[in-house]
Amino acid sequence: MEKLFTLQEANTLLPILESLLKQAMEGKQLMEEIDRELQNLGHKIFLSGGILVDIAAVSKRKSEREKAIQTIKDSISEIHATGVQVKDLDVGLLDFPHSVDGETVLLCWKLGEPLNVKHWHGLEEGFAGRKPIETLLNKKEKPERPN
Repeated sequence: MEKLFTLQEANTLLPILESLLKQAMEGKQLMEEIDRELQNLGHKIFLSGGILVDIAAVSKRKSEREKAIQTIKDSISEIHATGVQVKDLDVGLLDFPHSVDGETVLLCWKLGEPLNVKHWHGLEEGFAGRKPIETLLNKKEKPERPN
């Protein structure tokens, strides 16, 4: 059974999650930067038919890449351990499962937004289907009408 969050719980967790998300995103950027460097080096070696390579420098960058991958894994694992879903590491998207009238929806937060959840979407809608949180709160506040 997945953890469900109230809006207040999601907002309380955001400062910690923002920090973990930033660590993961920085790790991903570093990993991609090193991948590009190594790819360019491989291309340069191929084009010139072989060159003298600074093995120590390349080895250091490969080690930095492994550390970056570990940082990404650790940060994402910590976020997932709370029950929050990491949806996109490029833009920094987090989803918090939330229940409304017995239906699970996702409270949605993106890095750079204020540290309180302002959007939500259905399970199948994704980021493109984000709606203002007020529409969810209004949905909850409507009394059930008898048929």
